[in-house]
Amino acid sequence: MEIRPDSKQLVELAHYRMPFGKYEGRYLVDLPLPYLVWFKQKGFPEGKLGNFLDIMLTIKDNSLEPMIRRLQKEFPKKSS
Repeated sequence: MEIRPDSKQLVELAHYRMPFGKYEGRYLVDLPLPYLVWFKQKGFPEGKLGNFLDIMLTIKDNSLEPMIRRLQKEFPKKSS
């Protein structure tokens, strides 16, 4: 069985910023691991943000941040 991640979702995740709180404006990849663990214990928010925080916890927990940083460089966010 081959696992194929959604490339559009990964690029969006790479450029997604925390919309509120102490780390407002930071890329999710820049959030500290203990903060993501705390969020998981308290319960991730509903929707896209919660899903992305959960994915980012898995990425950071498996030391895969370089993958996200590479996506940020290779697929820069287009200005709206």
